[in-house]
Amino acid sequence: MKKKLAIFDMDGTILDTLDDLTDSINYALSYCGFPEHTKDDVRKFVGNGILKLVKRSVPPYAGEADIEKVFQVFKDYYKLHCRDKTRPYPGIVNVIETLKEKGYFIAVVSNKADFAVQELCLRYFPGLIDYAVGERDGIKKKPAPDSVLSVMGALNVRPEESIYIGDSDVDIATAKNAGIRCLTVTWGFRDREYLKQRGADVFAHKADEILDLLI
Repeated sequence: MKKKLAIFDMDGTILDTLDDLTDSINYALSYCGFPEHTKDDVRKFVGNGILKLVKRSVPPYAGEADIEKVFQVFKDYYKLHCRDKTRPYPGIVNVIETLKEKGYFIAVVSNKADFAVQELCLRYFPGLIDYAVGERDGIKKKPAPDSVLSVMGALNVRPEESIYIGDSDVDIATAKNAGIRCLTVTWGFRDREYLKQRGADVFAHKADEILDLLI
């Protein structure tokens, strides 16, 4: 039987990371003397990596040195606290286990810092992830297709045998740029109407709907 490949985004797709991201960015902002943000604010800031999160979170008058300081404080704090409140979305572990049983490779591709991607995959999905890649030197971030193409190459799977599952416009664009199908979930950081306006056309509103669409 030919192997198929399901590539998942992380934040907002398989893991609800928003509380830990909010706590960490607010710790860094407060430490550096800047005002904090609500969780809804942070929800809008995430999706393009932690440096972009920091740049969107600092006030307009912050300089490059301020941004770098907040970035370093955030990284150090989040490394210690990325598992405090983060949890898999309901039903996601069962979805991944079932896809594995049905012969799928499972990968995670994220703009999240690679250290956090690796740690969280091991913590919440032990033995289930065949390949995981986060933001790292030498690989362009999503929506560039580089990370997705690296996964397909490493696992020797063709685009027509692959699907990308995510919760944001970045994920939609990533799948398009990589030449693979996209399944968009609606429980993450962007709402359905926003996603539809940005090209999403196949949706899952609950985790088990992923299985209905893939097997």
